[in-house]
Amino acid sequence: MFTGIITGVGRIAAVRNLGSSSSHGKRLSIATPPGYLDDVGLGDSIALNGACMTVTSLDSAQQQFTIDISVESLDKTAGLAEENAQLNLEKALRANDRLGGHIVSGHVDGIGTVRRFAPVGESWELRVLAPPALARFLAYKGSITVNGVSLTVNSVSDVADGSEISINLIPHTVENTSLGTLREGSRVNLEIDTVARYVERMLQAGMLPAATS
Repeated sequence: MFTGIITGVGRIAAVRNLGSSSSHGKRLSIATPPGYLDDVGLGDSIALNGACMTVTSLDSAQQQFTIDISVESLDKTAGLAEENAQLNLEKALRANDRLGGHIVSGHVDGIGTVRRFAPVGESWELRVLAPPALARFLAYKGSITVNGVSLTVNSVSDVADGSEISINLIPHTVENTSLGTLREGSRVNLEIDTVARYVERMLQAGMLPAATS
């Protein structure tokens, strides 16, 4: 589990094929900030742009670790196989950590497209088009994870090709995550709020208790 509070910005230092066919995944070498790996061990979970991955090797001298990513994961995420691309990093939540964002599983639910990213006063407005399948999970003042960052939805507009959400980014978020590199047309990983997922399931199954007067 994660919180959507980014603990470092890394970089994809190398991308290697795990096999010769299209059914093989890739091995990524991730460069991290100095000291980031001091409390990381083999098999630990680290979210890369919101996608939970397993550390398969560590090189403390080079401040790098590797992960293996399957074809299925590559197909369902964005920006995880582009050499030199920046990545938002978050280590898995520990039992005694602060829950500063919201409960995040590290499972990408869909890929959104940036419609607008522009300064508004001292902040930035980020508009993202979410796919139609996620529209029913998006709500005003609800939570959403964009490339691993826990954010609050300021507005929702349902359109023909999905649902467009508007998000306000304070300067601290832009400066301390990879969201500052986004441009119109950028593809981003989206994870819906866990609570919304369960409410949807209960509504579908008719599990919610009847209202009493």
